[in-house]
Amino acid sequence: MIVWLNGAFGAGKTSAARELIDLIPGSTLYDPELIGGTLRLLLPEKRLGEITDYQELPSWRRLVVDTAAALLMETGGPLVTPMTLLRQDYRDEIFGALAARGIPVRHVLLSVEETILRERIEHREEVPGDPEASALVRRWCLDHLAAYRAALPWLTRDAHVLDIGNAPPREVAERVAAAVGEGAGACGIVQTPEPTRETVAAGVLLFDERDRVLLVDPTYKPGWEFPGGVVESGEPPTRAALREVAEELGVDLGAAGGLRLLVVDWEPPRPPGFGGLRLLFDGGALPATDAGRLLLPAAELRGWRFVTEDEASVLLPAERFARLHWALRARAQGRAIDLEAGEPVSAAD
Repeated sequence: MIVWLNGAFGAGKTSAARELIDLIPGSTLYDPELIGGTLRLLLPEKRLGEITDYQELPSWRRLVVDTAAALLMETGGPLVTPMTLLRQDYRDEIFGALAARGIPVRHVLLSVEETILRERIEHREEVPGDPEASALVRRWCLDHLAAYRAALPWLTRDAHVLDIGNAPPREVAERVAAAVGEGAGACGIVQTPEPTRETVAAGVLLFDERDRVLLVDPTYKPGWEFPGGVVESGEPPTRAALREVAEELGVDLGAAGGLRLLVVDWEPPRPPGFGGLRLLFDGGALPATDAGRLLLPAAELRGWRFVTEDEASVLLPAERFARLHWALRARAQGRAIDLEAGEPVSAAD
């Protein structure tokens, strides 16, 4: 198990974490900031110049999960992880990958009123014996308060919130230990095992009366997605598509003959992913009455919406948007399009 202490920079997460390992038997302090520092030493200057924060590095997010799994093998856990995580897509990627490995997370937000937080930051000696470096760290913490405020709507929905005010670290740790002991902060994310080989996945495009397409927001991976999922061994892709729509949305699309293939896309392997075939089907119009009764599994999907193609370009990762782009053109032309890595195989397309 991982107890993830989230909150604004300067909220006192690390101090509380050091106290917390004394209160949770067998626990170990795990600070992913050390991974960020190591990557700064290992990566080329050119790559580092392309980012403003090491959390932007896919390698950091992957190593956070891999290192946690390795530490749990060594220590048996739990791990106490003080780490500010303000982007929901990063939360989905990291917590989803942990869930795929069967590692449960208790997400606790240490909430401090901004006036108290600013005063605390201003009076902290961040780098003992180095006033100039301390001033730079304090400024960095204050500059990130706006990002913290912007993240609060999703953070307060996702995490167990503890209003800690000016409480000392030991008291904060005691409150966290009590909350975790009662099961607070549990993240009920669907455990989708990481693939060990190429996969075949089938998605379905559903449309409203304005011809907008339905997208869903997974809890276990970044970016929005089409309803659908991985085709199981021995299962026809059309049947898999119907099954996934029923499981994810509570919508029965009837027989497989009602689906029309729009695109077949070969996704190349990109380590750690194995790639495979991705199929998109036209599921037709979803009546407003059916849309109003959509039932989302909370452990898998947190929301849905109908969007235009332009709106989808913001919500979907690049490879999924390319698939949608060509699927909409295939739908308009009344024929399927063959893609490789999101690009048509035929020059005519």
